[in-house]
Amino acid sequence: MDWEQAQAYAWPLGIALLIGGIGAWLISWLYRRLKGRDRRRARIGRVIGLPLATAFPLLLLIPALQATPLQDPLLAQLQRVLHICLVACFIWVLVRAVAAVERAILRSHPIDVADNLEARRVQTQTRVLSRVVMGGIIVLGSSLVLLQFDMVAKIGSALLASAGLIGLVAGIAARPVFGNLIAGLQIALTQPIRLDDVVIVEGEWGRIEEIGSSYVVVRIWDERRMVVPLTWFIENPFQNWTRRSADLLGTAFLWLDYRAPIAAIRAELERICKEAPLWDGRVCVTQVTETTEKTLQVRLLVSARNSGDAFDLRCLVRERMLDFLAREHPEALPQVRARIQQEDDRRRPSSAPRADSEDVRSPGAEDGEGPIVPPATV
Repeated sequence: MDWEQAQAYAWPLGIALLIGGIGAWLISWLYRRLKGRDRRRARIGRVIGLPLATAFPLLLLIPALQATPLQDPLLAQLQRVLHICLVACFIWVLVRAVAAVERAILRSHPIDVADNLEARRVQTQTRVLSRVVMGGIIVLGSSLVLLQFDMVAKIGSALLASAGLIGLVAGIAARPVFGNLIAGLQIALTQPIRLDDVVIVEGEWGRIEEIGSSYVVVRIWDERRMVVPLTWFIENPFQNWTRRSADLLGTAFLWLDYRAPIAAIRAELERICKEAPLWDGRVCVTQVTETTEKTLQVRLLVSARNSGDAFDLRCLVRERMLDFLAREHPEALPQVRARIQQEDDRRRPSSAPRADSEDVRSPGAEDGEGPIVPPATV
């Protein structure tokens, strides 16, 4: 290659790279300047900044390549690579746009408030639907990129020609993926669970921490994480303690002696609830719910604003009530009674009359009225 041929390549490509580099630097500089700003134009600029800085030099390289003496098939291959990169940048912009819309909705519906039922509903729908949309954009964009290659297009035509068998095999292979996708859409629309819901899953108490495109993360009370597939919540029963409201009733059971003063216990429970900030003022009930041959069961029923407060309130009521009974009414605590007799007391005297069958018979009152005896005559 002589100098004139080198100039025919260098001038178009050099000018395109120079202008593209300057444009990418300016776009990146504006992108950095917009960080930390909360205006709508700033948020839009942050979404399109990086993809646009990447795509701008690529757009200039396409006409620059056409201005060079390159001929097919090398020119066509290079242009195809640039087109694939531009499609990737466009997919990048769409994914970032969906993520930005998701962040805006989540920011306008915070869940760190007292009454967050509506916010949790909106956040759950937004997170699940945004994951589905992002996945659809990536799959569609990847399909468009692969169709740029002739071999992939031929394979696609062959698959369409044998769509019956191949479709059946592909459907069986992709069943878990599509099952989780459909389950995610069902959860987003019907919402059996929401973010921050209190649930009982496989006997574990926890909160919904994350709802992904294929699984749900449940934060257990002791900081463990349980990862559950989306389809599990559609196919299995579970407990949701915050489905309609976070208000909850809590119970504390006490086993006491029969001499327990129920009226004093009821008054003490009311006093404990009124002094406890965890009580929401709705329910404060003392009931005897069970009796056995030795003790009776007393249920202390209280209410709280959420499950965490209900658990703490139950523990508080139980502790203070036991302290009250031990201090004021120790006879109310369960006791084991036994009678010990002396050996002489248990020995029957020898002069005691012998009991026979006639001594233990009923006096006959159950058989009706006895015979009428006429008065004695003088």
